[in-house]
Amino acid sequence: MNRTLACCALAFATAPALAQGQPADPAALDLMVEEFTGVGLGQPGGAREPVDRRLRLRPCTGTPQAGWHGAPGRTVVLSCPDRGGWRVYVNLVSDTRQADRTAKAAPAIGRGDTVTLVVAGPGFAIRRQGEALQAGAVGEWIAVRTVAGGDPVRARIVQPGLAEIPLR
Repeated sequence: MNRTLACCALAFATAPALAQGQPADPAALDLMVEEFTGVGLGQPGGAREPVDRRLRLRPCTGTPQAGWHGAPGRTVVLSCPDRGGWRVYVNLVSDTRQADRTAKAAPAIGRGDTVTLVVAGPGFAIRRQGEALQAGAVGEWIAVRTVAGGDPVRARIVQPGLAEIPLR
């Protein structure tokens, strides 16, 4: 089941717990996050901490919804669609294994690509075009040649098409 369908099914399953005319129960919100992400509290990919028990959220007569806020896997937003409803943002524990798989699956720079090489130090930055002699993902170090026949230098990939040699 994809996340969009899971969100809608989750909203109907949890709605009775949140729509009884009482303030929204933070424990029910924790359950919504757990069901939406499929991961328990404190585990990689799950909520970093429980919803603050001091929150006194207005009752939600509509169907509460869960969705991603920003990039998937970082923050879940729980919202009440009622007029004057509420939103609760829940930070997740980063799943470094997923980030590693994503980075390895999609190199930011391929071998032979033209890259912008930045040498940066306190108060200055020099940019120059170069050729990547290796493929790599963001954060990896690769060899880059700036002049035909010149010696390659090692640079860290910052984003697709951009590598840097930090001097700080």
